[in-house]
Amino acid sequence: MAVKGVLLAAGQGSRFGGGKLLHPCGPAGEALAVVAWRHLREALPETVVVVREDDLAVRALFEDVGADIALCADAREGMGRSIACGIRAAPDADGWIVALGDMPLLAPSTVRSVLARLDAGASIVVPTCGGRRGHPVGFSARHGASLQKLAGDEGARRILFEHRDAVVEVPVDDLGIHADVDTRDDAERLLTAVTPSR
Repeated sequence: MAVKGVLLAAGQGSRFGGGKLLHPCGPAGEALAVVAWRHLREALPETVVVVREDDLAVRALFEDVGADIALCADAREGMGRSIACGIRAAPDADGWIVALGDMPLLAPSTVRSVLARLDAGASIVVPTCGGRRGHPVGFSARHGASLQKLAGDEGARRILFEHRDAVVEVPVDDLGIHADVDTRDDAERLLTAVTPSR
């Protein structure tokens, strides 16, 4: 299957006070969002990054590392629009794994676990750790039309609810599936963590 990655990097980071995706991360001091991209791309070489059209700094960041970028003109209307933009940018895929740009501790091995279940025929795949669902979420191509119509801040929750009987949960040993950076306190607490296992 030709499953593609979609990294959402179009948020405003208001709770962080701005500049969240550019925040230095890890021993090399690389931008948080680029670290998240590298971990997703390690498992899914064909990955598109959704960037807010007017966010020149984040756009330049990903241009510098050679990422495939999808500019989202209506990202301010909510995460749903960003997801829709990312799916439209990779319409020929057999499925998509949607990850968040503010989750740099996600292990590539988790992405590969989600990918394996999609490859095996699952419709929607969600990783779990400690009994809690997290990110990234995998979708088969059958959900492409619905994903492209998403709007608002609920992301893809409605699709997961409407197709709840088709959701496959994959247990993983990866606390990174819950470790999103919303505030500067989160950054101090999480970004000193060890690099995710492969």
